[in-house]
Amino acid sequence: MPKNENRLGRINEELKKEISHIISFELKNPNVTGLISVTGAKITPDLKYAKVFVSILNAENTETSFENLKKSAGYIRTEIAKRINLRITPEIIFEIDNSMEYGAKMDKLIEEVRKQDEEKKNKGE
Repeated sequence: MPKNENRLGRINEELKKEISHIISFELKNPNVTGLISVTGAKITPDLKYAKVFVSILNAENTETSFENLKKSAGYIRTEIAKRINLRITPEIIFEIDNSMEYGAKMDKLIEEVRKQDEEKKNKGE
């Protein structure tokens, strides 16, 4: 792995950690509801943009929460500038990550199939 990719990986992890902390404890937007998890961050090699993947669970309205989170990107970027020592603070672009919801749905389907198999065994089929 090239030296620059190691650096980008470290920056991605640091961004993920800091943005997660800011959203959880410092963001004062009442329209951002639900459990928001930062599932990943991917910064461009020129460090100008960072795609931040978030999962929103138990929100009153996921779309509204996500739109308001996007509106808070400027505040989050300002906080990142104070915490992470980078020459350029990346512009933050939020993306929805549905993998957690997808995983929960798959778990539910697997459990249903498992119950059906148990019922068939108990009936002696």
